Amino acid sequence: MTTLDIDFIRSQFPAFSEPSLHGQAFFENAGGSYTCAPVIERLTRYYHQRKVQPYYPFEASRLAGEEMDEARARLAAVLNIATDELSFGPSTTQNTYVLAQAFGQMLGEGDAIIVTNQDHEANSGPWRRLAERGIEVREWRVDEVGHLDLAGLARLLDERVRLVCFPHVSNLVGEINPVVEICDMVRAAGAYSCVDGVSAAPHGLPDIGGLGADIYLFSAYKTFGPHQGIMAIRRALADVLPNQGHYFNEDVRYKRFTPAGPDHAQVAACAGMVDYLDMVHAHHFKPEPDAALRGRLVHDLFAAHEAGLLSPLMAYLHGRNDLRLLGPGAGRVATVSLVANKPGYELAQALVPHGVMAGGGDFYAVRLLEALGVEPAHGALRLSFVHYTSAAEVEKLIKALDRVL
Repeated sequence: MTTLDIDFIRSQFPAFSEPSLHGQAFFENAGGSYTCAPVIERLTRYYHQRKVQPYYPFEASRLAGEEMDEARARLAAVLNIATDELSFGPSTTQNTYVLAQAFGQMLGEGDAIIVTNQDHEANSGPWRRLAERGIEVREWRVDEVGHLDLAGLARLLDERVRLVCFPHVSNLVGEINPVVEICDMVRAAGAYSCVDGVSAAPHGLPDIGGLGADIYLFSAYKTFGPHQGIMAIRRALADVLPNQGHYFNEDVRYKRFTPAGPDHAQVAACAGMVDYLDMVHAHHFKPEPDAALRGRLVHDLFAAHEAGLLSPLMAYLHGRNDLRLLGPGAGRVATVSLVANKPGYELAQALVPHGVMAGGGDFYAVRLLEALGVEPAHGALRLSFVHYTSAAEVEKLIKALDRVL
């Protein structure tokens, strides 16, 4: 079993040598991660040397286009999908909105879609608005701990359902949903699946090809990259959904669902995310030519490190009787939300003098908080970390919580 070299990892993130951040432990990674050095280097180079319209014959333009193509091809390879199945957009929220418009045109009265109340609003609200077009919206609801039971989905699925939207991981309760099993159920019912992977991808880029989802969405700014939304759409679905881009780009799959066009520099910089993952792989493993396999190995390496850090934090929280831990005790990523006698935002404020950066509020999961009996205005304290978090930082967090709670 390979152990993550945390010193090597942290050396790849300029934030850990930034004087203004010295002495502060970062536990709001679910809202956005630190950016790795290869992404910053590529973005800086692009703005210095390539900040022109891409794909023209002069050198700067040619190189700009090549770097954008490199990002799409290398990222798709790690995600185990075809290059033309990957699209970039300004954010996952925007990408979801565009997809909802496309489905709204394709579906009609008598068709039904399924959404959950476990989702971040970005993968719920745009789909729910399709009810205004006469499409039936069914809600797959969580139980008292925030869990989505597969039997609940089975009761909702029938021949009228055309689309099921659900999260890979909840951004609040942190539970890992069985994506493969859910997508198999959805496919057997003759429907499409749309998976919000925003809260899963920071813990290791997923093998999208192996998950079986028709649509998978996540955000690069939460996976150590620039502020871009990344969207994978299977060819069979991309070819039947109505085009949302310029009519003359209709035959280019990765342009069909980006009507505003991507941010050229940020798309190019996304190749730096793969640079980083490849550096991590090369540092910990023997050479491996298959990009998807490299991605899976790094994913598992990250997951093992995070699980080791999560264990003492969960043990500490379970030992207290003055707070409520949201979500399951197992089968989760390193995102932990708790409710105490003070509002979540106030608890986050109280942690600041102790050198802990955390978030408090509803985290755009208002429907989930309400389902769990938590007043959204009170909210929760969310503690989220990723593979670059150290054991010393978790220890610091526990000591700070002990003082604050």
